[in-house]
Amino acid sequence: MTRVLLIDDDRNLREVVGFILREAGYAVSDAGSAEEGLVLFERQGADLVLTDMKMPGRDGLDVLRAVQPSGTPVIVLTAHGTVAQAVEAMRLGASSYLLKPFERAELLVTVAKALGEGALRRENQNLRDLLQRRQGESGLVYRSAAMAHLIEQARQVAASEAPVLITGESGTGKELIARLVHDASPRWDGPFVAVNCGAIPDDLAPSELFGHVRGAFTGAEREHTGRIRAAAGGTLLLDEIGELPLALQPKLLRALETRQVDPVGAVAPVDVDFRLVCSTNRDLVAAGRDGRFREDLYYRIAIVVLHVPPLRERREDVAPLWEHFTRLHGDERVASTPRLVAALAERPWPGNVRQLRNLNQRLVVLRSGDRLDLADLARAEAAAGNAPATGAAGSPLVGELPPDRLDLGALEEEIIRRTLERFGGNKTRTAEYLGIPRHVLVYRLKKFDA
Repeated sequence: MTRVLLIDDDRNLREVVGFILREAGYAVSDAGSAEEGLVLFERQGADLVLTDMKMPGRDGLDVLRAVQPSGTPVIVLTAHGTVAQAVEAMRLGASSYLLKPFERAELLVTVAKALGEGALRRENQNLRDLLQRRQGESGLVYRSAAMAHLIEQARQVAASEAPVLITGESGTGKELIARLVHDASPRWDGPFVAVNCGAIPDDLAPSELFGHVRGAFTGAEREHTGRIRAAAGGTLLLDEIGELPLALQPKLLRALETRQVDPVGAVAPVDVDFRLVCSTNRDLVAAGRDGRFREDLYYRIAIVVLHVPPLRERREDVAPLWEHFTRLHGDERVASTPRLVAALAERPWPGNVRQLRNLNQRLVVLRSGDRLDLADLARAEAAAGNAPATGAAGSPLVGELPPDRLDLGALEEEIIRRTLERFGGNKTRTAEYLGIPRHVLVYRLKKFDA
């Protein structure tokens, strides 16, 4: 069902417009202020936003600026006194405007036109993204025989509907392989929905994946589709599937077997057609033996297993990847010396391609000229705090204690951020490495606004 978000400080108008749109078959959420509306948009999204131009606090232009990066169309509601502002809003990217008071037919025609234009823009963007990925701009740059063989396998299995499990260390490019499987499949023109299982709080996971009906629990004021149904007609990527709560694994297994999902609070299952691709940096077979992952689910998702080798096992890919990232982060003038590329190829790269890309961006930003060399590498690593330093206590992180004072909170934040980057954002592995419970890590990240 098409979702419309209505933002207006006039309660009577919200009730009337909401009634007209619901009667026409739209799912309508409403808010009495820009601040409240943007919170709703951030939380549940929308296919279309209708916003009043003049409201207490933030106005319609603020709403437009906040919503515009998502590509969601915006219709501005305006009175005679703010027509000039509405025209300015259209210049800034609004789809249209409605002059109050407006008729029912005018409202419905304007909404339908904006939704149609929004769908066309999304389709065009999807086609542009697909063309870029098929031209190699997605980061699938390689020279090694190992990657050539992997990509050949991915294209071969793409034609089937078989579930695919992509394994490999953090940062190797598992999501890019998943996108390749989707793009080369008959579902290429359908949605590609990626879900990081490790980033969803356990208590929200059932609703986030399977959806919920209105009134299913306290705070469930509106129906939520869920990520699985959002992937209908396309591909669902469950990234870091090993982080999926054990209690949800039977429910996912049933969805795979029956092609149905059970939204939280629903009285009947809902049919859904999707292709499942999973990825993990964990040993799921060992996790199954330890009781941390269901063996029956593993055998269901691992019909085809594609393994992405770490960068240290395909060092010949370092040079073309580095050149690709240099073009991406700089311009045609920026190049690297052979000795820098040779030194990079000898490194172990525990963070794999992601680590290589981040280092490249740092070098390009901090470069002293257009020819990157070992001196630029040393300067960039020193700026990132990666230069080796050992203090009196032998700590590789702290080094010499500062003479005046030590900001323990800042030090803790730096350690957590660097560890999180090392494990590619995986909170479970980060918490294990730091020796703290996962919920403590999540609390600290919220405190640091990370």
